[in-house]
Amino acid sequence: MNLIAAVDSNWGIGLRGSLLVRIPADMKNFRNRTMGNVIVLGRKTLEGFPNGQPLQGRTNIILSHNPNFEVRNGIVVHSKEELLKTLADYDDDSIYIVGGGKIYEMMYPYCKNAYLTMIDYRYEADTFFPNLDKLDNWSVTEESDEETCFSIEYRYVTYTNSDPLKIDL
Repeated sequence: MNLIAAVDSNWGIGLRGSLLVRIPADMKNFRNRTMGNVIVLGRKTLEGFPNGQPLQGRTNIILSHNPNFEVRNGIVVHSKEELLKTLADYDDDSIYIVGGGKIYEMMYPYCKNAYLTMIDYRYEADTFFPNLDKLDNWSVTEESDEETCFSIEYRYVTYTNSDPLKIDL
């Protein structure tokens, strides 16, 4: 499994249900990595998608604790256990955890790679990604040169988990 996110210099990812910043090249990177694959997200993250609908060209698995929550063109699960059971049906390398904060926190131990857009700025944020620099099993395995979008400097960084948890059902 994989994680994908854009994080600021304080590992912030969102404020009041929205991304901190939208960088067109990062959006294209997200689309290219996830297209044709499985994405896992929470209900609140889904609400931030265009028209609050699942992304086309991907299998969308949405975690919602509301037993009555339904969404067209998506698979809804209601617990971590149900999510893990559902994910066992897919190729591990094709799964991308796309947010939000609670989903990242719950799923990062199961993930092998994290594809991060690291933004060289500290925004006001209320939602955060786990700080992989402080976790023993995670290390940087690839890093791009710095890029710029207007005045925003960022780089793509891949972290790898040397000992991801296995889904054990």
